[in-house]
Amino acid sequence: MNHGVEFKNITKRYGTDSAAPLVIKGVNFEIEKGSLTTILGPSGCGKTTVLRMIAGLETPTGGQIIMDGKDVTTLGPADRNVSMMFQSYALFPHMNVVENVMYGLKMSGVEKGEAARRAVETLGNVGLVGYDERLPSELSGGQQQRVALARALVLEPGVLLFDEPLSNLDARLRRDMREEIRSLQQRLRLTVAYVTHDQSEALAVSDQIIVMDDGLIAQRGTPQDMYERPSSEFVAGFMGEAMLFPGVADAAGVVQLGPLSITARQAVATGTVKVAVRPEAWHIHRDGTGLAASLRKLAYLGSFFEYTFETALGPIFVVSPDLTDVLAIGNEVGLTLADHGVSVVAVV
Repeated sequence: MNHGVEFKNITKRYGTDSAAPLVIKGVNFEIEKGSLTTILGPSGCGKTTVLRMIAGLETPTGGQIIMDGKDVTTLGPADRNVSMMFQSYALFPHMNVVENVMYGLKMSGVEKGEAARRAVETLGNVGLVGYDERLPSELSGGQQQRVALARALVLEPGVLLFDEPLSNLDARLRRDMREEIRSLQQRLRLTVAYVTHDQSEALAVSDQIIVMDDGLIAQRGTPQDMYERPSSEFVAGFMGEAMLFPGVADAAGVVQLGPLSITARQAVATGTVKVAVRPEAWHIHRDGTGLAASLRKLAYLGSFFEYTFETALGPIFVVSPDLTDVLAIGNEVGLTLADHGVSVVAVV
């Protein structure tokens, strides 16, 4: 089976000096046809360099890039069936909406009438019927983004690339647009590589998430795998909030966390381990069951409470959706752990 995109032991260093440090250090992954893969990581981890190598804007120092079964490692952007949507949208201010969308088609030699027809059809796909004659300055930020998306889609690319596409939008519009992008991707069966630093965005839109750290893949898998089963302290901390606690594992894989016991989902060596716990994984018991805890701080955030408890394991941060039985500062309770949101992530 041909993958939409395949990286085979890709390395990248800038400049011609063989002693220059690698910014990409032997990366391997596949993006299945018709799926959306998000490349996630902190600033400087290499995620944008990976995206630019898929686009043909950067050439690898070593390794192979395969797209739809074809080796494109040394090909430039014009020789790859790829469209890229940038963070800045890069719309032409003097062109109206339909002219912006049909621009790439005209540059590819498509006849003007056909280019206009396809542009109008694609604008309909992104919810911009009737906006043909408007200038970018007459549009909201979300509408400008839809125009940029239509301009990328109209070329019918084999692979569609997004570089931080939602970072210029406010929170509500970001949610609406990520749903729009995901819906279009699934309806049109697009092969998409999507770069972001926003973990919630990655969880919401992805079939596969690749977390990068310092030019390497720290872990890749489904959104649920990455959140529920992080393989390292770095991934646990990056894929949402998590606290790490020292624990002790026995030969059967049972980990003791103070008075609490958990069973590791993966094989772990006997001895000291680290356990990552999500704030929503704690259950609060008024009767004191489990780990003794005293409430030190609380905050009301509308749909949930945030609590900070003092315990024998140190401070513990808890998110509770219970809006009816609200604790007060100084309350003594017990804490136990749910089956979800708890992972053994590293052996010390």
